[in-house]
Parts: sequence; C-alpha cells; structure tokens
Amino acid sequence: MPADDKMILIRNYDLWCNLSDDDFEELNIEHHFIEAPKGEYIYFEAYNHNRLYFIKEGYIKIGYIDNDGNEKVKEIIRKGEIFGQFSLERNNLHGEFAQAYKNNVSLCAFTIEDFEKLLKRKPELALKYSKQVGSKLRNIENRIMNLLNKDVKTRLIHFLWQLVEQEIGESTTEGFCIPNYLTHEDIANLIGSSRQTVTTMINELEEEKVVSYNRNQICFLDVKKLQKRISVT
Repeated sequence: MPADDKMILIRNYDLWCNLSDDDFEELNIEHHFIEAPKGEYIYFEAYNHNRLYFIKEGYIKIGYIDNDGNEKVKEIIRKGEIFGQFSLERNNLHGEFAQAYKNNVSLCAFTIEDFEKLLKRKPELALKYSKQVGSKLRNIENRIMNLLNKDVKTRLIHFLWQLVEQEIGESTTEGFCIPNYLTHEDIANLIGSSRQTVTTMINELEEEKVVSYNRNQICFLDVKKLQKRISVT
C-alpha cells in the first residue's frame, strides 16, 4: 500500500485525526510502517527499547516469560490501540514481548522523543493520549483486583463486560455483537483460569441466554442482565 494511503488510514482514528502534515512529518511515521506476519515478534526482551507502536490492522499479543519458562499473556489488543513504551518511561519493558497474533499485522512506529516533542506542542493530543493511558491502566488494575478477590465466573463476567465497554461491536437482532478474536484459551490466560473451566462457564452463560459465542463473534444477548451481574459482584 502506498505511504499516502497508509497515512489516510491512520487519520481515521481519533487520536490522530487533527494532526497536520507537518505533525506527522515530525513523528517520522512515514518511514516506520511495519507489516508483520502472524507469529512474528515485534519485540522480545525489549531492553533499551524506545518506541511506541500504533496498530492499523490486526491483533497483538502482549506477554512475558515467567521464571519457569511459561508464557504469560498480559493482554491481546486490536487495531486503534497503542503499545510499547505507552507510559513514556524509557527501558521499562524488561522481559515483555509483543507478537503478531491471529493473522498478519499492520503497524506504524515512532520514537518516544519525537512523540514527546509533539505532545508539548499539541495539548489536545496530550489530553487524548492521557485518557487512553488512563483507561488502559484502569483496566489492568481492575484485572489485578479481580484476580485477587473474585472467583472465576465473576472474573469472566467482568472480562466480558470490559469487551462491551470497548464499544467495538454493533447492535443486531441477536444483541450487541463484537468480532470474536478470543479463543477459550485466550480468555483463560487473561483471567487466570483454565480453558476447560472457561468453556464450562461460557456454556452456562449461553444456557442462561446472557451470551452467544462462536468462532466469528461474541453476542451479548442481554446487556442489561450482564450489567446487573456486574453490579452485584
């Protein structure tokens, strides 16, 4: 895809829509478009790493390897999201990896220094970015609290409600449906459970007419019922 067309795609996202050509030139994005095939690592053991990445298309798995050599998944993120040094603290990704997940991924990258210069000149961009980071940190904090204090079914319900709050789907005759990019194994890794347990819990929620889950989409058949579950847990 020509660089101009790639820039148009980026400008479709709220974070970047009000930037001028000069602003994009300052970020030097045009020279850092990345096309990564499924399974390729964007970074691994990211010492001395100093970049932010923006996902134009596809999914990225963020994780780390624990002391026993097991892969631990921290999050699975989709197009429109930023990853890397999102806190703008240099060299704080020790042990973390980012990997193209599910299919090929289209990214753009820019350095922390270039981004910080732009933030100083663009307070409205700084505000949008701070809101994104704040939302990401709150989601991480909520997941940690749920892991510490909630049972598996409650953690699953909270996780599903987070998907609704992301507003990445649309209302249909079946309910509010989102594209399904999560296997039972993915969800289990993200909520600290086993695949078998998640499968059992999702089957129960389907029997209760709360959700409908298949390979293509997750539909929330009764959002109010799901929200009520959240309020009492």
